[in-house]
Amino acid sequence: MLNKPVLLESLIVFVIVLLVHAVVWDRYSWCAVALAVQAFYVQFKWDRLLQLGGAVFQFRTAANSGLLPASMVIPLLGIVMKERCKSAGIVYFERFGIVVASTGMLVALFLSVIAVGITKPVPTNTCILTGVAGSIIIYTMKHSLTVSEVIEVLEVLLIFVYLSMILLYLLPRCFTPGEALLVLGGISFVLNQLIKRSLNVTEGRGDPVDFFLLVAVVGVVLLGLFFTVLFIFMDSGTWISSMFFHMMTAVLGLGVIMPWLYRLIQRNPLFWLLQFLFQTQTRVYLLLYWTFLAASACGVVFYQNAKRSSECKKHKASTITRKYFHFIVVATYVPGLIYDRQLLYVAAVLCLAVFIFLEYIRYFRIKPFGHTLRNLLSLFLDERDSGPLILTHIYLLLGMSLPVWLFPRSCAPKGTLSGAGALVPYSGVLAVGVGDTIASVFGSTMGEIKWPGTKKTVEGTMTAIFAQIIAVALILIFDSTVNLNSSYAWILASVSLVSLLEAYTTQIDNLLLPLYLQIMFTA
Repeated sequence: MLNKPVLLESLIVFVIVLLVHAVVWDRYSWCAVALAVQAFYVQFKWDRLLQLGGAVFQFRTAANSGLLPASMVIPLLGIVMKERCKSAGIVYFERFGIVVASTGMLVALFLSVIAVGITKPVPTNTCILTGVAGSIIIYTMKHSLTVSEVIEVLEVLLIFVYLSMILLYLLPRCFTPGEALLVLGGISFVLNQLIKRSLNVTEGRGDPVDFFLLVAVVGVVLLGLFFTVLFIFMDSGTWISSMFFHMMTAVLGLGVIMPWLYRLIQRNPLFWLLQFLFQTQTRVYLLLYWTFLAASACGVVFYQNAKRSSECKKHKASTITRKYFHFIVVATYVPGLIYDRQLLYVAAVLCLAVFIFLEYIRYFRIKPFGHTLRNLLSLFLDERDSGPLILTHIYLLLGMSLPVWLFPRSCAPKGTLSGAGALVPYSGVLAVGVGDTIASVFGSTMGEIKWPGTKKTVEGTMTAIFAQIIAVALILIFDSTVNLNSSYAWILASVSLVSLLEAYTTQIDNLLLPLYLQIMFTA
């Protein structure tokens, strides 16, 4: 049986799904509801497989499968994007939203079929539910997608299957099934989009900023796969291997990634990047300010490690200490969102590439910094870093950046959406930077009444909701582009539901919460 926290988490997700489709009800809503119902039942099977050790791969053990909340993210994102672009009259991105929703449903359904297939004895009722949901989704896709769009959906599914087999084998205990669905599904979609745009590149078409994101994500993933395979046959901790690592990084970066980006943007990527970063005086000031904050974050890491005494090697940083980085990230993103969102977009992509590259150096023990990074970051590990990779800081960056990257700029007149949609780029700041941080700090220091079946407190959740409402008021004061058009009740409901989800979910909240808040705001 599912325990009470999982049931309440599922109830919150169902409420979000129904609220979204109460606003944008159409034929895809039937698919989303059917997918949610079957994902809820398949959670029973995944959780049982994880408890018994019967899953095909090794997943993160300190959490439930998270299949329902993860299964609904990509389909809901696609549906709300479709509706926004339809109302703006942008047909291309309306069709793109339909492809995103269909892809998310099919990938989630595939993960459900795997769970049902490896469960013994075969769960008859769950098989019937999965079959009914699959029939509804495939029937709707048949009458909604063109042949080329069906091929695109199947391409993403194929990439997802192969990436899952490779990465879940190479990275045991790094993901729950739900987190794997979100992360690997997103990478699969990005890779497919990059291949598609590379084959159909037209000079002068497309925003170089979007291409920069696609190439950066695919580039660092391919770099990691290459070195993972290579270091199966070599000891990565030697100086020779380390020199080879740095040399091959330069070769792949300058010989593959840079020409690939040049083909897409039709100009020298380095010159374009330098020109973009220093285009205005505001950008120079923002870069200097962000450099100061980055130095401050490094100072926190060094200071906390200096405090760690030699007698207490197993000492871990407290929750409040880890939330220092949340405050620094909020201080980083808010000025970027107010003054220059495109610069923030590109800077976040660069920061993601640097974070992942440094994680490669730590994971492979690349000299001269590999062991130093291991020692420095070990202080900040928690139960979610149970695998060979340390991903929590990367998830924090993704949670703050995804609302900026996924914001439908082409469907937003004058660069902003109306009503609650104006807060979409701030979803990460509100959900993670403010809500999650305040909930953790106040809950751990002053909280006494716990939510049933969890360690989270009612006081922490209530304080988080109040803090996010205050943050929305401050955004209204300082960002003149935000006009909420009296959508205050919807904003309050969105913030409250996502804060309740934070209290009950055992998934990576840095990744999940901003996406759900973005879905609610966009709807």
